Amino acid sequence: MRAVISGAGIAGLALANRLHHHGWDVHVVDRAPGPRAQGYMIDFFGPGFEAIIAMGLEPRLRELASPVQEFSYIDDHGRTTVSVDYALFAKAVDGGMVSIMRPALERLLRESTAGAIDLRYGTAVDRIADGAVELSDATTLDADLIIGADGVHSGVRSLTFGAERDDLRYLGMQTGAFVFTDPTVFEQVRGRFVLTETLNRQLGFYGLDGGRVAVFTVFRTADRTLPDDPRAALRRTFAGMGDLADRALAQCPPSDEIYYDQVAQTVTPRWTDGRVALVGDAAHAVSLVAGQGASLGVAGAYVLAERLRAASSVPEGLADYERRWRPVVTDVQEAARDRVTEWFVPTRMTTLLLRRWGFRAMRLPGLDKILVGPLLPKGHRSVAELSA
Repeated sequence: MRAVISGAGIAGLALANRLHHHGWDVHVVDRAPGPRAQGYMIDFFGPGFEAIIAMGLEPRLRELASPVQEFSYIDDHGRTTVSVDYALFAKAVDGGMVSIMRPALERLLRESTAGAIDLRYGTAVDRIADGAVELSDATTLDADLIIGADGVHSGVRSLTFGAERDDLRYLGMQTGAFVFTDPTVFEQVRGRFVLTETLNRQLGFYGLDGGRVAVFTVFRTADRTLPDDPRAALRRTFAGMGDLADRALAQCPPSDEIYYDQVAQTVTPRWTDGRVALVGDAAHAVSLVAGQGASLGVAGAYVLAERLRAASSVPEGLADYERRWRPVVTDVQEAARDRVTEWFVPTRMTTLLLRRWGFRAMRLPGLDKILVGPLLPKGHRSVAELSA
């Protein structure tokens, strides 16, 4: 059985790992010229963490993780307004959590498939017809399974289900992320996850190895049009937020080294059609504010592979995957829209102060699980149960 996967990101590589494990001949293509260096720090926990354990990759995941001891908010003068021991977050999910740069998680999954799959960068899917995939490198592959794991702006989704304008739900924000080197800033944020405590916009800082600092940005805007020059847009939007922000913006790299996109969700009525299926953000992006996109991408890929293994046909396995997995991600999407967005990037001072109280309350026994609970899907079912 041959599978062609478009997208060498987290979901695509996780699926490639599992399909190969079950004896498939796997081909992965990605239009990017090589692995992406851009991306932001993520808290990886929940169903994706369970899947990584089941895949035998937890030790390597922890090796590549970035240690964080403290979570802090700061004001425009750099003063800490609230600080929480980061171990409380991991404790709330029974230790099943790491902080890791998104490119490092991709590296983990890419390593796990090295030599086992055909991986081609600089190659896109141009056409899907009659069980065959025509690629941009002028080759054609017959396929029993065709997967769109190519992100929010999925080409496979457009080829199979139509233009993306009907599938993207813009959440009124744009986001950017970059890495720079500054020993002074590094010493201020080393071992910490530092966020600005501001309305309508937010900067986050993490200390990496080698004196590097990772920055992520998010701000509210009704205009969904992406800027031609992301660096200029970030410098304009986040100016005047204190010394830490000013130093970061002054060393912001060229636009082609910045990750920049809308904060949006993918909401499409169908994920599967015959032998074609969508996984990860191509099917169900939950958005930056939900904080679980990578986890759900890995877990969804794991569930898909296991249901294919159990099914008597590819269409049957794909339909079963969608039936089991859609309720999980729908719950996370709804929570992000209804509850998390205002908490993540407040528009009102009342919300900001309530958030500050909430994080301080995590220090009290028992409240850590209560406050982290809303981040997990309702009636959370394990990946093993969803796959069985």
